[in-house]
Amino acid sequence: MAIESNSPNPPSREPLTEQEPDDFDGGSRDSHLSPEALTAQQALAAISSLQSSQNAAVMQQARSNMQQRPTHQFTVKPRALMLTIAAIAVIFLGVIVNNWILGIIGTLLTLVLSLAMLLPWLQYILKEWFTPEDRTLFVGFFGLIAAIVGLIKFSGIGDRLLMLGRKINWEASGTLAEWFGALGQILIAIIAVYVAWRQYVISKDLTIQQNLLTVQQNIITQQQTIDSYFQGISDLVLDEEGLLEDWPQERAIAEGRTAAIFSSVDGSGKAKILRFLSRSKLLTPLKRDRRLGRAILNGMGGYAEDRLEGVRVIDLGVMLATADLAGTDLRWTDLSEANLVRANLSACDLVKANLSRTILYDANLSGADMNGVRLFYGSIEKASPRSRTEPPNYETGEHTGAVIENADFTNVQRMSEANRYYCCAWGGETTRATIPGGCEGIPNLLER
Repeated sequence: MAIESNSPNPPSREPLTEQEPDDFDGGSRDSHLSPEALTAQQALAAISSLQSSQNAAVMQQARSNMQQRPTHQFTVKPRALMLTIAAIAVIFLGVIVNNWILGIIGTLLTLVLSLAMLLPWLQYILKEWFTPEDRTLFVGFFGLIAAIVGLIKFSGIGDRLLMLGRKINWEASGTLAEWFGALGQILIAIIAVYVAWRQYVISKDLTIQQNLLTVQQNIITQQQTIDSYFQGISDLVLDEEGLLEDWPQERAIAEGRTAAIFSSVDGSGKAKILRFLSRSKLLTPLKRDRRLGRAILNGMGGYAEDRLEGVRVIDLGVMLATADLAGTDLRWTDLSEANLVRANLSACDLVKANLSRTILYDANLSGADMNGVRLFYGSIEKASPRSRTEPPNYETGEHTGAVIENADFTNVQRMSEANRYYCCAWGGETTRATIPGGCEGIPNLLER
């Protein structure tokens, strides 16, 4: 069944013309198509001749998509090969009969034909291997060398150098050559020293990098240890209902784990553990049910505190004595009744920290931020440091304060007036000399 065209004058089929390629035509031209692509193009042309002019643009686009990328195939016609072989035969004939005319003719023919065959390949290599910038640089350097040679040749500099060389007494310059030899040996020694120094510098840099990697690995290992401790303590102190229990054996194991991990982490790790324990209410004395041992709720979504008779899940005791916590973050931590004798708390962030009944004897708090720090309970008039024999009174403040004798408060930040008065009154002469603002007019109640 014939397909009729929608247009009155259907487009006539364009004849496909073939052009005889040259004997040395390279297949790298953009118009070269493989036999499969040529067949597909002819089929598309036949179909487009049967379609309307409205679909001509679509078919043209399909034809262009069928064209393959140019392939780099270098072909030589048999006629060119035969000519080249004949030229080589002429060369050998001229050698055999010892005729220079035949030899020259054969050589020239062979040279021309070989260059003609190799020219497309050379063009492809030059295009693929060398960018335009590389070709420009090559020509530039070659031109520079040619210019230098021409300058020496045609400006007379070469002749002057030759005349100067003839005037030199080379026999008398032997001593000078020896001096230059000695100078070369000295330069070699200097180079050897420089190479040795560079090797030392490189080795030192490698050692520093290795130390940094070791430190980073230690930090990662420490963090993994702390995370494992957090998980272990959480599993130990929480029952299935999520309530803290007052079992002595669990509390003893928790204190043992804490004491062990404090000895294996640095100051930053200790601070992380203290913040975790404080915010988890594991350092705070909680009010307990005498029969069940469970912590009692305060009615506001938390646990009720009992400073006088409450039980702490973990009692720090002397775990932090002489500890180095300098520059760490201890905000909102409950360090009450902990033994921090000779501890280094310099430059610490102690905002809202609870240091009531904490032993800070001979501790270093220089440069620490003491905004909102609690050093005692009750009123400043009746507050006093903890006592070994007398129980604390959290209503009046008697024996609820920290022991701050011989503590260093140099350059502490944001210390309240109440805390300054307490430190001046109960710190002794050594502590009073370090308190910012001085202690003028404040009595020394410690009397030593």
